[in-house]
Amino acid sequence: MTDSIFKNIKKLWQYIGKTRRLHFIFLIILMILASFAEILSIGAVFPFFGVLMDPNKILDVPFILPFLKTFNITATDQIIAAVTIFFCLAVILAGAMRIMSTWVSVRLSFALGRDLSNDIYKRTLYQPYSIHVSRNSSDVINGIWVKVSEVIFYILMPVFNLISSTILCITLVVTLLVVTPNVALMAIGGLIIVYGVIIKLTKEKLKINSVTIARESNNIIKNLQEGLSGIRDVLIDNSQENFCTTYNNTNSVLRRAQGTNQIIGQIPNFILVSLGMVLIAFVSYTLTISGGFAKAMPSLAALTLGLQRLLPNAQQLYAAWSTITGSQASLKDVIDLLEQPYPENIDEAVSLPVPFKRDITVNNVSFRYNENTPLILKNIDLKITKGARIGFIGTTGCGKSTLLDIVMGLLNPSEGNIKVDGQLITESNCRSWQAHIAHVPQIVFLADNTIESNIAFGIPTELIDKNRVRRAAEQAQLAEIIDSWPLKYDTRVGERGVQLSGGQCQRIGIARALYKEASLIILDEATSALDSKTEKEVLDSIENLSKDITILVIAHRLNTLGFCTEVIELDKGGIIKSSLNNILH
Repeated sequence: MTDSIFKNIKKLWQYIGKTRRLHFIFLIILMILASFAEILSIGAVFPFFGVLMDPNKILDVPFILPFLKTFNITATDQIIAAVTIFFCLAVILAGAMRIMSTWVSVRLSFALGRDLSNDIYKRTLYQPYSIHVSRNSSDVINGIWVKVSEVIFYILMPVFNLISSTILCITLVVTLLVVTPNVALMAIGGLIIVYGVIIKLTKEKLKINSVTIARESNNIIKNLQEGLSGIRDVLIDNSQENFCTTYNNTNSVLRRAQGTNQIIGQIPNFILVSLGMVLIAFVSYTLTISGGFAKAMPSLAALTLGLQRLLPNAQQLYAAWSTITGSQASLKDVIDLLEQPYPENIDEAVSLPVPFKRDITVNNVSFRYNENTPLILKNIDLKITKGARIGFIGTTGCGKSTLLDIVMGLLNPSEGNIKVDGQLITESNCRSWQAHIAHVPQIVFLADNTIESNIAFGIPTELIDKNRVRRAAEQAQLAEIIDSWPLKYDTRVGERGVQLSGGQCQRIGIARALYKEASLIILDEATSALDSKTEKEVLDSIENLSKDITILVIAHRLNTLGFCTEVIELDKGGIIKSSLNNILH
């Protein structure tokens, strides 16, 4: 299991940029300096207590004499004051170095978390459409936000704490071995035994809990999305309790696993505090009996201060290990998302659109999502002349939307190819081809933003052409409605357009396509939510668009295809009928 943790952390390191790696090296150096400051503060105990017991003893230390002469320190009270100041400065320096290293480690952890989350989101958005439709969006959202946050709190910060605590423990142990070797050996032996036993007893439970936490956090996001997205049906069906029960069961399992991990991480602390106090009492008794309390005082003070620093760092080291172990499944999920490949041409600027002056040809295209699923399309041959208005009809599941997804470059054919003006559409020029295309789906996604931003979707606010927005709204038969609202184009639509009617949402989708001024517009049941009068007005506007614009329409109502120059009927993945609008009559 430990090998798996380090293997995953090593993989994570590959996705950390050069700048962050330099920050990490700086942090390690800072941690080492902080450990030396701790040694200095413990070493300062000896002269401090020695001078308190006998100030003149300081004169027996050769390298101290030049310092005393330089500052003209001769009187006893001056010597005590100087040593006291030195001791205080050493302790303050150690504390300041720990604060600085903690500040840097926390800032670096969150900066790394930001970088990783940004990278995952970018990689996810660049994945092929076939990948997006094959997985649950709640798992992806959970990975991008929740699990990256878990990596920050339960992997990155604990790793930094583990490194810091390891360095400090090593330096403190070496210091104690020099100061009180026998007692230090006893303390180290006790720590190793206690932590060894606890690790042996808890490592399997931590591993199980890590899997539970990763799984149930996905289930919680899924439950929330389903309950809130389907709130209309939830209210009508009165099924609130069902969703609440499912959420409660999932949440209980998740919180119980998280709580158990926290308990496991804290248990040794209470044991070691008690053992440390017993050890100090035992050593105090032994040293006092053998040489007197006054003689034992400096060693006791150094031992007490050393253990006071060693025990919390040993506990922090163990807590970091247990936290990392209990979160390794979430780390694995994050790494899986980080391993999503970027397209080969991601850094290339989008070239000029693929020339589209004559036609689009679909050549012997077949499609299935994977080897274990049946063919959705079979040997499709089709020629779409530029400027044509072509309708597609057929029963649900016959492959209409899949065919147009392939034409749009969202899906790659399993067999066959797509050509535009004789040029083969491939991954390298797909983005250039898509620059021609605007798509209006049956269910239009609307962001919780203004009407203007939703029509010019994905375009920065400062770059939106307001005149084009208004022109697109007019063509979609939407401008008159917008102008009647108090805020007009600055009206917010609410989440998923909840504050608009279905027809208004659909017309925004059509306006969005028209804003793009594309040369190929694809309408996938785009007018199904409109009433007959509005649908006719919108279709008339679309029909009157430039004859250079190619329009492909999927519809179930035949009257929707009245303006089409050709209608193609599909069934069971193949074209069974194609005519110049004869299907309508």
